[in-house]
Amino acid sequence: MRKIILFIAFLLGVTLCAQPKREFRGAWIQCVNGQFMGMGTKAMQRTLSYQLDELQKDGCNVIIFQVRPECDALYESSLEPWSYYLTGQQGRAPQPYWDPLAWMVEQCHKRGMELHAWINPYRAKTKTAHTNAYNHVISQHPERCFQYDGLTLLNPALQENRHYICDVVRDILQRYDVDGLHIDDYFYPYPVDGLPIPDEPYFRANNYGITNVGDWRRNNVNLFIEQVFNTIRETKPWVKFGVSPFGIYRNIKNDPNGSRTNGLQNYDQLYADILLWCNKGWVDYCVPQLYWEIGHKAADYDELIHWWDKYCKNTALVIGEDVERTAKFNQMARKMMLHAELPNVKGTVLWYAKAAVDNIGGYGSRLRDFYWRYPALQPTMKHIDGKAPKKPRKVKAIDIEGKKVLFWTAPKGNGWKDEAVNYAVYRFENGERINLDDPSKMVAITRDTHYELPDAAEGSRCVYAVTALDRMQNESSYKKVKVRY
Repeated sequence: MRKIILFIAFLLGVTLCAQPKREFRGAWIQCVNGQFMGMGTKAMQRTLSYQLDELQKDGCNVIIFQVRPECDALYESSLEPWSYYLTGQQGRAPQPYWDPLAWMVEQCHKRGMELHAWINPYRAKTKTAHTNAYNHVISQHPERCFQYDGLTLLNPALQENRHYICDVVRDILQRYDVDGLHIDDYFYPYPVDGLPIPDEPYFRANNYGITNVGDWRRNNVNLFIEQVFNTIRETKPWVKFGVSPFGIYRNIKNDPNGSRTNGLQNYDQLYADILLWCNKGWVDYCVPQLYWEIGHKAADYDELIHWWDKYCKNTALVIGEDVERTAKFNQMARKMMLHAELPNVKGTVLWYAKAAVDNIGGYGSRLRDFYWRYPALQPTMKHIDGKAPKKPRKVKAIDIEGKKVLFWTAPKGNGWKDEAVNYAVYRFENGERINLDDPSKMVAITRDTHYELPDAAEGSRCVYAVTALDRMQNESSYKKVKVRY
C-alpha cells in the first residue's frame, strides 16, 4: 500500500503520506570541510542549534557528528589533541572552553535524536597544511604512519595502530552517552594511478602466510573492524556500530555477483570487504554512499540500491543520499519510491546535513511536509536486544498555569536491557481505537517524563497513550489517559 501511495504522489507531485513507524533518518554533520574552524564557542553552538532545530523539523532522528577527523578530537581527550578543525590550531582548546561532543549528545537527546560519534580511523592528516601538536600521533610515532598523495595515514598493517584506535573508541564510549560509533569510507587510501601504497616492507615482514598483497590488506582491515566491534560490545553493548562505505562493492566484470557498474571498488581498491563484515555480524548498520543519480552511466543509483538490497541482508541497510545531486536531477520522489519498495532498506542518511538545512531544491521542505512528516522510531536490532521494557506508570494530565501537561513515572527496570530511556507519546480522538502502528498518531519522542499538550477547544476530549522505549527503542505496551479541555 505504501508503495502505491508513493507512486501516486510521484505522478501527481503531491504530498500524500504513508510512512513506516520505524526508520533510520540520519544526517552527517562534518567538520573537515572547515565550516566550524575558528568560529568560536557561542557562534558554533548557535550554528549547531539552528541545524539541529531544522533537522528535527525535517523529521531527522539520528545525527552522525564528526568528532575525530585526523587523529584529533572535537572533545576533551587525554589520548589525542584538540582538533585543528575546531580552533584552527591543533592542540589548542576552544575558548571559552566547551566540549562539543558532550554538548551535542545533550542537545540531540533533548530533541529526541540519537547521536552517533563519527571517527575517521586511519587518517592522521588531510592535505590541508598545518602544524601537528606535540602529542599528535604523527609527532609521537611517525614510524606508525605512511604518506600517500599528500595524506598521512596510520598504517593498517600495524597491530599497535589497531589497539590505538580501539583505545580511542573505548575512551569515547566510557565518557560520553553516545548511541552509536560510526566510521566512513577511508580505509586504505583512494588510489592514484602510478602511485603504489608504501607498505611492501610490512607485507614481506608479516604477511600471516597470505601470498596476495590485496588479500593481506583486506585481512588487516578485517582484523581492525572485528576488534572495533568487540571493543564496543565489551564497553557498552547497546552502542550501535555503523559503517558508510563507498557505494560500489565490486563491479560485475571483476565478480559475477558484483553490480553492473564501472567504478572504484571497496573490495579491490580500498581493501574493505564490507559484505564480510555484515555477514559476520561485525557491524550493526551499513550506509553505502549512493551519491549518484538514477541513470548515471558508470554508477546507476537504481542498479546500486537494488544490489545492496539483495546482498546486504544481515545488517540494517541505510542509504547514504547526496542531497545536492538529488535536488539537481529532481529525483527525490523516484529515489524515495525505491526506498519504500525495497524490503531491506531501513532508512536514509543525508549528505550533508547543511544541504538539507539550507533546503536546497526544496529537499528539507519535502522531508518535513511529506516523507518524514511524522516522528519515527529506530529500526529494531534484536541481535543486540529485542525485549521491550515495562510500560510507564501513573500517567495523568495536570493543569499548570492554564496549560495541560502530561506526566508519567518511569517503569521499573533492571539493567540496560530493561531500563526506559525514551518515551513515545500518541494522541487519539475520543472513542478512536488506539493503534500504535499508525505513526501519524505519534506526537513526540522524548527523554522527559512529561509532555506539554497543545491547546484545544474548550470541552473537547481526546486520549493520550504513552509507551516506554529502551536503549534499542524496543517499545512497551501503552498506558493511556483521557483528557478533557
